[in-house]
Amino acid sequence: MSEDILGKALLDYHNLKYTEDIITISSLDEEDRLPLPYMFRSFEQMPLLEQIALEHCKGMVLDVGCGAGNHSLYLQNKGYEVTGLDASPGAVSVCRQRGVLKTIHADFLSLDGQQFDTLLLLMNGIGITGKLKKLDTYLNQMKRLLRPNGQVLLDSSNILYMYESDEEDGGYWIPQNVDYYGEVTFTMRYKNEVSEPFDWLYVDFNTLKRAATFNGLHCDMVKQGENDDYLARLTFL
Repeated sequence: MSEDILGKALLDYHNLKYTEDIITISSLDEEDRLPLPYMFRSFEQMPLLEQIALEHCKGMVLDVGCGAGNHSLYLQNKGYEVTGLDASPGAVSVCRQRGVLKTIHADFLSLDGQQFDTLLLLMNGIGITGKLKKLDTYLNQMKRLLRPNGQVLLDSSNILYMYESDEEDGGYWIPQNVDYYGEVTFTMRYKNEVSEPFDWLYVDFNTLKRAATFNGLHCDMVKQGENDDYLARLTFL
């Protein structure tokens, strides 16, 4: 097993050593390719939900799971004070080399002593929660990091469609070993190295809204996507 697969791949691409993409293998028995050029996309190349989220940012911004720094750089160039946060040391290194002025290499739950006007969690950034039962913990951390009039902007997807049955009567087949159908386990493979398995959460909007309300947050749908995805905004009640 290898650590920081994502960081190694991002550093390779940034240093002009791009020869292959990251392969992701999920508990849904699916293998997919994560193209490294996509991780360095411009604003014009971003999906509509990401573009809308960036246009809704305000004040001091924390870019959670900043990756290669695309969102941070766009906002920084627009005059925002942005901090890029990532648990991957390689990703943080790439952000710094690309010109992101403020970066933090840390786990989201460990962050303390700072507050922001906008928390930005894009590319299904809420996925870091891993399991639905941990969502309350992450929402309360968001509350601690938000200023009184602050906001959280996040996108996610309802992946129930992936469990549609092939039977004529329709319905869904959901594994018994998960508490919620949006809980997925991934591993990454890159240049013959394989990551440790990690949990990732896809949360449907209604479930997110119920959890937000329970934890003292208001949840609005900013934009519904075309592929069971959405952009949501969380604020204090």
